Amino acid sequence: MKVLYFAWLRERTGVAEEDIALEDGVKDVAGLIDWMKTRGGLFEAAFTEMVVVRAAVNQVHVQMDHEITDDDEIAFFPPVSGGR
Repeated sequence: MKVLYFAWLRERTGVAEEDIALEDGVKDVAGLIDWMKTRGGLFEAAFTEMVVVRAAVNQVHVQMDHEITDDDEIAFFPPVSGGR
């Protein structure tokens, strides 16, 4: 799967995007984040403030319990606002 990091998540991980294989037992976005934290260091630090992390799967905003597959594109980003 392709994983994209935006804004301060990219800064904290030091990675803009990467291709990873879905680990056994990882079924949803929350499970992916839990696995990513086990990578330690920068990844653990990037995902400590989960209240301000959002996710999109295949360019659609999703909840953390959204199921994922190896063919998905997952994006992580902070909340965004728009307006005039």
